[in-house]
Amino acid sequence: MPFPEYEPTTPNFLRAVCRQYSQQDLIVYEDQRLDYAELEQQSATLARGMLASGIGKGTQLGLLMPNNADFLVAWFAAARIGAVIVPINTFYQPRELAFVLTHADIEVLLCVDALLNNDYLQRLEQCVPALEAHDADSVGLYTPTLPCLRRIFVRGNASRGWCRPWQQLVDAADAVDTEILQAAESAVSAADALTIVYSSGSTADPKGAVHSHGAVIRHAFNLNHWRDIVPGDRLFSPMPFFWVGGLVFTLHCAMHAGASLIYEELFEPGETLKLLERERATLVTGWPHYGTALADHPSFAERDLSAIRGGNIYAILPGSARPHDPELRSNALGMTETCGPHSIDHMDVDLPETLRGSFGRALEGIAHKIIDPDSGEALPAGEMGEICVRGYNVMQRLYKVDRESTFDADGFYRTGDGGYLDENGFLFFKARLGELIKTKGANVTPREVEVVIDEQPEVQASYVVGLPHSEHGQDVAAAIVLNAGEALDGATLRGRLKAELAAYKVPVHYFFLDKDAIPFTDSGKVDKRRLVDSLTRLHDTA
Repeated sequence: MPFPEYEPTTPNFLRAVCRQYSQQDLIVYEDQRLDYAELEQQSATLARGMLASGIGKGTQLGLLMPNNADFLVAWFAAARIGAVIVPINTFYQPRELAFVLTHADIEVLLCVDALLNNDYLQRLEQCVPALEAHDADSVGLYTPTLPCLRRIFVRGNASRGWCRPWQQLVDAADAVDTEILQAAESAVSAADALTIVYSSGSTADPKGAVHSHGAVIRHAFNLNHWRDIVPGDRLFSPMPFFWVGGLVFTLHCAMHAGASLIYEELFEPGETLKLLERERATLVTGWPHYGTALADHPSFAERDLSAIRGGNIYAILPGSARPHDPELRSNALGMTETCGPHSIDHMDVDLPETLRGSFGRALEGIAHKIIDPDSGEALPAGEMGEICVRGYNVMQRLYKVDRESTFDADGFYRTGDGGYLDENGFLFFKARLGELIKTKGANVTPREVEVVIDEQPEVQASYVVGLPHSEHGQDVAAAIVLNAGEALDGATLRGRLKAELAAYKVPVHYFFLDKDAIPFTDSGKVDKRRLVDSLTRLHDTA
């Protein structure tokens, strides 16, 4: 399906979808509801207020808010006038928050006062103590820590002297008429930077990927060709908008399709089941532990979830929609730098056995190549190396990083992911290259060991890493979380694994831990660097 006949900018996209789906819910969040027409109207008002307040094309604007209606109004208000938006991780602690505010050169920050147990006004004062000496009524904020930051607008209780209430932006709209707003929107092009999205930064400081209006709008449209999402769908998702998966694969994809989004402040299985029933969710997405928690909740059998027809929370899908074998469902492989998935296939149909574990093929307009990570030489089909990506969806650049340091001479981005392409172009991802275990001259992919361990009836989850060894390079080690009430020891497990895996893949060390002892990043991924450090200490003290 060709892209609609408009230049892929946010102002054009917003007009098109809001006109077509005007009275339909766009988002439901707790007691907030916002339909498409209200988004267009409210974002226009806020955009005029921003223009009146000196915010416009090129302004670096930080957005520290949950997945609610206010986020959407602020996002589209800023995007339609050409500001460069930096969605900020609401999990950030003071050090992480200070890094992104500084690195992204944030000039204006829009934030909530608090969320759950997070007091963001206090957190901002912790990362920038000099704020307390400033008055919001002065010309602007000036601190050596954040030399670019001038104003902070707060949705909620703007109880500090250094911040201004969100309503001040809304009230300023009267000073700018619609004609000025339309002129500002006309100045936005598809090639203009729309957003800087920061990665989770589990092994280093976060990196900021700069994406254009055209990349975000076009890529979301193209991804929908591979998804079972239609007008009127009601999509439940926990994916935050400050990650590219929530911003592109969830929000913009849903809007292209005319779907509604259902969010909650906090996942609690009983309350989530009530929400899914009340809002008649049709598609449900989430992390694997969601399915177990929902299906095991005492109220699950009482809930009317008959509207659900698809998604990846398999445990609560109707029987006809559940995969016979999840390993025969395609995955999508993507990252912040590629605006979400760069390879994909239909995820609601079973694949042939030959494609077990595959991650689909490149979308039209995207190219893959596999290279030797050391020499950079291209590798033939079937040979594992580093996955490289080139295409319209790839970021314009990493913020504050030379382009020559980011892309090769042919414009490919080295992802740091290890995998291979088969002769038909299907991509098989194996591991992050830094996670590959090199033991006694052999390479071990952690995931292939984890799959076998996870099949054991006593095991809830396993995490395989390499521990340093003076002679072998690394030893394969497994951190294992058992199901409640189960018992298992290393010798027994090793005996089972020897029948399933090549000898060099069988772990040498076994650590049985509580789930709370496994370090995770704020994006829900295992922080394997910290896990290696933790297991090394346990091994050394044993």
